[in-house]
Formats: sequence, structure tokens, C-alpha cells
Amino acid sequence: MIRQAWKTFLKSAIVVTVCIGLLAGCGDAGNRINNREAVSGQPTGGANVDSKVDQAAPATRIVKNEFEEVEIPVNPKRVAALYREDYLVALGVTPIVQYFNPMWGKQEYLGLEVPLFDVTGSVEALLVSEPDLIITGVIEDAQYEMYSKVAPTFRIPEDVLVDPRQTLKVIADLLGMSEKTEEVLQKYDQRVEELKGKLAASARDEKVVVLRMNSVDKSVNIFGYNNIFIGKLLYQDLGLLAPQYAKNMTDGNIVLSMEAVPELDVDHIILLLSNGTWEDEGIVQAYDEMMSSPIWKSVPAVQKGNVYQVDRSHWQTTAIIGDQKKMDDLERLFIK
Repeated sequence: MIRQAWKTFLKSAIVVTVCIGLLAGCGDAGNRINNREAVSGQPTGGANVDSKVDQAAPATRIVKNEFEEVEIPVNPKRVAALYREDYLVALGVTPIVQYFNPMWGKQEYLGLEVPLFDVTGSVEALLVSEPDLIITGVIEDAQYEMYSKVAPTFRIPEDVLVDPRQTLKVIADLLGMSEKTEEVLQKYDQRVEELKGKLAASARDEKVVVLRMNSVDKSVNIFGYNNIFIGKLLYQDLGLLAPQYAKNMTDGNIVLSMEAVPELDVDHIILLLSNGTWEDEGIVQAYDEMMSSPIWKSVPAVQKGNVYQVDRSHWQTTAIIGDQKKMDDLERLFIK
């Protein structure tokens, strides 16, 4: 009934906000998917689930969380995993849309050929794709409520999102594919252990930092030891050494002041862009000016020529495939 209401909306060009209001009154089906969810942070693993079958609808199950419950299909077929498409692809599932933000773009490295969903725009683009399950990270309440009117929405908590392994387990369980988790993680963990050994022999006591050049104002951000995109994999899993400045950071990333640049006692700098490409004329000029300035020349990594330009698409994310692409870069850069 929900989908039919929205299809009618599209044909008659009724204002989106009016249709959303109508959805709230679409009977029991609407009530079932309008539940708000707050997960406990642990994979459901098939526990605390009640499956049921209705002659007029596919089988569903109730996922019980710390505060509320949400009803989802037992085997969802049309899944939107916003900015979590990486995990679907790792599990062999093609999402029906891909997250897109005009400022940041999309996760190009996945090579997906599906419609883009601009998360800053209208929910209509998501609606017409007719998802039967939406998976998100931590989002604002109003956005969550809007998605919930389109399809059952599962919001993964931040304490799970910091760990790709736990995130994969949660998503695999939601898709009814828990048996696939071990296979994917075994390959992932094997890659981590192999590269960790190689880096221990090659990088040894050399310190590594990851920085981001912001394309608009040419400021530079530094990623800290506990940053979910960088710190977990590079420093904690692979054992690379972080500079003391990054270790002391309480935030995941901060703007690096020019006064702090000389404190970067690092042997290697991995540098990514906020957006754009390294071939853009303005970026090339900004990079050359940065590397030729006396203050940056005081950094050991710059003196040694150990500044590496990388693709932000997989560096500013943490996920199964994205992290493996980071590892590919690290092997190329550090293993001689």
C-alpha cells in the first residue's frame, strides 16, 4: 500500500511532504515499518528474533533492540545500505542505490552501476527504488523517521561502525547471510596479518601520519590514532607507528595549524583530498606551494620525499573492501 501511494504521487506530482503524511495512515503495514530503532551495539546473530509468515506478505522477523523493535523481511531482496554499500558488495549483494553527497561524492572504488541517492536532496530518489530494507549509520532523528516511512530502517550505532568486522556481522545478519560472514572475514583477517608482517620488516620504527588537504580553503586535517577511518586499521591492526601528535588527539581529526607542522616528527605522510582530483590545476598548485614552504620542508617525510598522494574514495571510509584497498596502497608504498 505504501509503494502504491508513492507511485500515485509520482504520477500526479503531488508534493512530497503531503504524501509522507498520507503514508502515516496506510494501516498496519505502515505502522509496522514506522518503528524507531536503537540497536545495542552487538550483532543480532539470529538471536532475539521472531519470524512469522503472512499469506499476503513475505516472511518478516522482529529485531529486538535495547529500546524498541523493528520489523524487517527475513530475506530482504532490495536493500539500500547508505554509505555502507561496501559491506553489501563484500557479501556478494548489489545495493539498489548508492549514497551520494554533492560535497564528498560517492565511494568510487566500488565501481557500482546503480542509481545515486543524493542524501542532501529529496527522499523521492530512494522511494522510487522501492527498498524493502534501508541500512544507515548514525543519522539525525528526522532523517531516520523519513527513511522509516519508505521502508524498515536499521540504524547501526557508532560503537559498531568503528569496527568493520562487527559492522559486517550486523549487516550479514540483517540480510539473512550470517553464514557468509566467516568466509569474508577470514580473507580480510588473513590480508591484515600478512601485511602486518611485511610492514614490521619494512617500516620498522618509521612513523606514519595520514593528512587531508581540504580543496576549498587548502587547510590540512590530521587523522588521529583513534580515527575510525585511519587509526583502527593503520595503527591498531597493522601496527604502524603514529606520531605523538596523532596519539595525543582526542578528536578523530582536526585542522592542523601551521604552528603544529614542525611537531610532525614523521617519516611518511599519506595525503588525501577532501574532494576533487590530484590532477586539478588548483590542487596541483596548492600542493606544490605546500611542499615548497619552509615550514613543511622542516618535516622529515617531506625532506625524504616520502609524501604519497592517495584516493580519498577508499581512504576516508572504513569497510571491508575499502580497507583492503588501503592495504594495497600501503604494500605498494612501503614494501620494496
